Amino acid sequence: MEYLEFEKPVEELMLQYDKCSIVGEESGIDMKLACSQLEDKIIETKKNIYGNLTPWQKVQLSRHPNRPYALDFIHGMVDKGSFMELHGDRNFADDPAMVGGIGTINGQSVMLIGTQKGRTTKERQHRRFGMSNPEGYRKALRLMKLAEKFNIPVVTLVDTPGAYPGLEAEERGQGEAIARNIYEMCRLTVPIITIIIGEGASGGALGIGVGNKVFMMENSWYSVISPENCSAILWRSWEHKELAAQTMKLTAPDMLKEKLIDAIIEEPLGGAHYDPQTTFENTKKVILSSLKSLKKFNGQELVQLRQDKFIQMGKFKG
Repeated sequence: MEYLEFEKPVEELMLQYDKCSIVGEESGIDMKLACSQLEDKIIETKKNIYGNLTPWQKVQLSRHPNRPYALDFIHGMVDKGSFMELHGDRNFADDPAMVGGIGTINGQSVMLIGTQKGRTTKERQHRRFGMSNPEGYRKALRLMKLAEKFNIPVVTLVDTPGAYPGLEAEERGQGEAIARNIYEMCRLTVPIITIIIGEGASGGALGIGVGNKVFMMENSWYSVISPENCSAILWRSWEHKELAAQTMKLTAPDMLKEKLIDAIIEEPLGGAHYDPQTTFENTKKVILSSLKSLKKFNGQELVQLRQDKFIQMGKFKG
């Protein structure tokens, strides 16, 4: 387990707990009471730290190297052996930064699509840190259209620092691909559920982010720009990223307050990486509950509800 700077008190206590357990095993001394006291202290420290996170700390937690990624969520939620990954945009190439395929969740068929990061250096280069090229968004759209053809709900999992900014991406129509996805998702006649599982930045997130229901994990963020880039634009330096994060109102509670999302999905104490399976179960419950509530609407009603939802955003009374 890796620890962020503000998690150091937890790391120190965890090391003490490990030593306590080892001493008990090796010496034969009963260390149960000491270990139990350390466990209580770990829980108390976690509550103090994770119950008072700043927006910048939540941004850091959303990027935690041990945090589950889209494929982790997919394999953790679907019925065993039911997921079939689909590849390619049928136009240019397959984009490893955008993954998707068909699976079942408690017997319910769903089209699962998400932006995928990598853990090792090699994987990160291969996945481009979860930044999709135009072919990634076109692959996502192809899978959404396939889902619509067979009346299968769509679930999108967003975790991206933004769309890939390379010259070749712009040459192949990055802006058009994202705009096309937003347009087509507004017209899709099957239920769409969007979940921000980590980072939700810029058009890279919006390219698969138009849903009937939009949720955020407790320690995720959603904004037009990252705090670092906001700081660089306003102050010509990354030094003010913490202030930028505070000012931008990008955390899940901020988004819920502004009615930009429907609800927040609770994470285990300390974040999704402490207990991925509980995280997957919480997410699965939200997906199944949302699908149940959306079943009563026909295709055109789903389209109208989705369009009305996004049209209402940004409306102000004069």
